[in-house]
Amino acid sequence: MKTVLITGCSSGYGLETARYLQAQGYNVIATMRKPDLSLFSDSNNVRVLALDVTSDASIHAAIEECGPIDILINNAGIGLLGAFEATPVNTIREVFDTNTFGVMAMCQAVIPQFRERRAGTIINVTSSVVLKAHPLVAVYTASKTAVDGFSRSLAHELEQFNIRVKQVEPGYGPTTAFAANGQQRMQNLLPEPYIEYASKLFAEFARATDYTLETDVAETILKAINEQSDVTHFPAGADAIALVTQ
Repeated sequence: MKTVLITGCSSGYGLETARYLQAQGYNVIATMRKPDLSLFSDSNNVRVLALDVTSDASIHAAIEECGPIDILINNAGIGLLGAFEATPVNTIREVFDTNTFGVMAMCQAVIPQFRERRAGTIINVTSSVVLKAHPLVAVYTASKTAVDGFSRSLAHELEQFNIRVKQVEPGYGPTTAFAANGQQRMQNLLPEPYIEYASKLFAEFARATDYTLETDVAETILKAINEQSDVTHFPAGADAIALVTQ
């Protein structure tokens, strides 16, 4: 069975995908900044490694330790919600370091071995924000849209080596810890003039009945792995799918 390396497996989509692919028989390398093997009730065909996608040294060490892989899933990401005018440049850079440059760095780390074997799959987890723009997430949207453009170009560049590049685009996931994990980063990003507008927006999200579950993303990632055609984009979750079928 093939070996898959997944980034950002401490919670949410990454953890669910690691568990799901493990159950499907894949050899899973689940990476996270702080390794925690207790996240997996069964340690069979799963390895947990330390990996910080914003650190070149950490990436190099992880790739050296895990050895040959067949599939890279770039899932690690951080969220940001707030008024753009109130967002410090350092915070913007932090988001891009993980969501955009982290993806690029991981791709550079594995492409040589894929190219030499003339086989490999890269799956970049972006977001439904690349399908439809939303307010108060301008920085997050920019970071994911950059990956969208990067992936589209890279797919053409690498097809000569039989390397496939796919994208999975999850919708709104209220059941994940994504928002909670970014609370400290998002403090003071909604100045008073934006409060009323933001409150109405949050109320709309709270009433949403179609949204994305962790299982939706895991199942869609497996679909992308198995897709042999030229299809490169895979919306995940009822709300994301609706954006491309309306």
